[in-house]
Amino acid sequence: MIVVCLAAVAGPALTVLIVSPERAQVTALEGGTVDVVVEVLSNPSPGSDGRVWADAHAVAAARPGYGIQETSAPVRLGIAADAVEGGLAPGTQIRLRAEAKRAGPGERAVVVLFGQGSAVVADRGGFIPEQADRVRMAFIERALRLPAPGAALLPGLAVGDTRAVDEKLNDAMLASGLSHLTAVSGSNCAIVTAAAFGVVALLGGGRTLRIIVAAVSLAGFVVLVTPEPSVIRAAAMAGLAMLSLLLGRPRAGFAVLLLAVTVLLIADPWLASTPGFALSAVATGALIILAPPLARGLSRWMPYPLALVLAVPLAAQLACGPIIALFADHQSLIGVVANLLAAPAAPVATVIGLLSCVTMFLPWLADLLAATAWLPSAWIATTAQVTAELPLATVAVPAGVLPAVAIALLSASLGWLLIRSSDARPRWLRAAALLIVAVTTAGVTGGALVRGPLAPLSRPSDWSVAACDIGQGDAVIVRSAGQVALVDTGPDPATLSACLESLGITRVDLLVLTHFDLDHGGGMEALRGRVDTVLHGPPTGSSDTRALENLRDAGATLHEAARGQTGQLGDASWRVLWPRAPEPVFPAGNDASVVWEISGGGVPRMLLLGDLSGEAQRLMQRVSAVRGPYAIVKVAHHGSADQDAELYAEAAARLAIFTVGADNSYGHPREETLSMLEATGAVIARTDLQGQILISQTDEGLSIWTERETAPSSE
Repeated sequence: MIVVCLAAVAGPALTVLIVSPERAQVTALEGGTVDVVVEVLSNPSPGSDGRVWADAHAVAAARPGYGIQETSAPVRLGIAADAVEGGLAPGTQIRLRAEAKRAGPGERAVVVLFGQGSAVVADRGGFIPEQADRVRMAFIERALRLPAPGAALLPGLAVGDTRAVDEKLNDAMLASGLSHLTAVSGSNCAIVTAAAFGVVALLGGGRTLRIIVAAVSLAGFVVLVTPEPSVIRAAAMAGLAMLSLLLGRPRAGFAVLLLAVTVLLIADPWLASTPGFALSAVATGALIILAPPLARGLSRWMPYPLALVLAVPLAAQLACGPIIALFADHQSLIGVVANLLAAPAAPVATVIGLLSCVTMFLPWLADLLAATAWLPSAWIATTAQVTAELPLATVAVPAGVLPAVAIALLSASLGWLLIRSSDARPRWLRAAALLIVAVTTAGVTGGALVRGPLAPLSRPSDWSVAACDIGQGDAVIVRSAGQVALVDTGPDPATLSACLESLGITRVDLLVLTHFDLDHGGGMEALRGRVDTVLHGPPTGSSDTRALENLRDAGATLHEAARGQTGQLGDASWRVLWPRAPEPVFPAGNDASVVWEISGGGVPRMLLLGDLSGEAQRLMQRVSAVRGPYAIVKVAHHGSADQDAELYAEAAARLAIFTVGADNSYGHPREETLSMLEATGAVIARTDLQGQILISQTDEGLSIWTERETAPSSE
């Protein structure tokens, strides 16, 4: 046993040692332009930079002007969507010129390749991959003709293509704990294997024939959905499970799992740093070890078949929760319920979808089968959307080791209570488990209620200006006569949604996007379908344009901001002070960000300076003639040192708001900027120290409420 364990530990190290010379050869090319030949390994996915990205394998590489040499190393490829004639597909081999940058430590990819210009297709992968791609694309075309949202999910369920799944549906699948159904996973491989096995059994075939047919079906499925690394891993586990059946040891499931994990880690040691691999292995182990005793425990209160159905998702949830807590900042509280509702539909969609692929030579039958598969797919998508919108569907938990340990303790306590009968365990252990579950449940429920549905009750109701605590970024809300304006969205949709929910805001009348940096526009997806008008700064590229188009397609009206534009928000009046149209001096970005002022209708006179630098502030002052005094100024660029003191002296604001993240790496706000604002007589308010800030105008001046730390109650 000791020898086997040592061999298993030494295997990955030996693999790393063997491939290190070739990886080092490719790594030496990073930091410049290279000519490279790569074989695409995964389906491409669109990136926020306008490129499509895929995992690939470099088969030859060299500096321009030198003879290209054979090599072998994994890379990450980003390339323009139209750079490859006919598009990218797994198995395609292309030649291109790219900028090479070193990948992060621990990543499978040696370098990240940023493609330059067009690429030349060297090989499409042979007859079988070409035909598989043809069948796959024909099914996807059929599926996408069906109504949303089932149409977007169906290609992922049947053939592993997730490109049609938009961010909103993907977020709903994550929040509901159904993300494992979005693309091909071990469950899909198990479905295909079991279906083939069962059909042969019904026809009277023996065990050996069943195994052979199931193996051939699994291999065909892998080819059809493209042999991506994740698919191969899932197929390997299913294949080893079939081997245990062939050897007549169907109960050796856990040993088979350990063998699969060991073999895969020896073949690809970098899987050890992949969350998906850990979740897959742990979930499989939970189904083997934890689900049966859970079912027996639950059968004390319900029929055993129902207990078994409930035990499967519950076992996976209990086992995977601690791992998810290591890297995710939200935990799903409705995952078990959502899986009970949706998971039974997944095998139906997968099997009927595959039958549609097989019968593509009979278009009428393929269309009928695709439409039939759409029904369970739509059920899954609708279940995800409905459950994700339930109160307390998810709870915010900071990612890290301590939360993972806490969730592991909670999972162990809950599992112990469900598995063991009261007379089969020490009373003190049962009491401890009950206490842990009760305290955690009360804490999570109470905290979620206070931060969610009950949050507006804990805050002043007469506020007119709110600065959201969304980390290092801007999200400022202005309200007048029932209408709401939001200036920037912060970096993350989830934190923005939490701020809006805490204030009871369900719709935004006017969104002012000062510019498109992540810390100002990264949360836009949270507003999709919830905003009427968008006033935005100049886009910096195609990704900014696409983000605006997404808002427009969801019903928003778009207007590019320019100096002199005016408008109404309820009873308040607003005006754009910057940039000019067109802006001849500064490029799109920080120094061309929208500067916006608003006043009246219960809103204190307020100036929001975006991310303008001192130079841009001085030029704006000359052309727009900013005149104080203001009640509030939102300090530019989170309080960086690059400010124009004369502008702030002219503004003469009574309150200076710094929207800034706690312990940020930029050192914002800078001491010299704080001192400069204090010298003007302004009261300082900071989201990093005080959390959410609410301001209302009273007869006496400004009333200020902060989420944390005592602030002046009035000014």
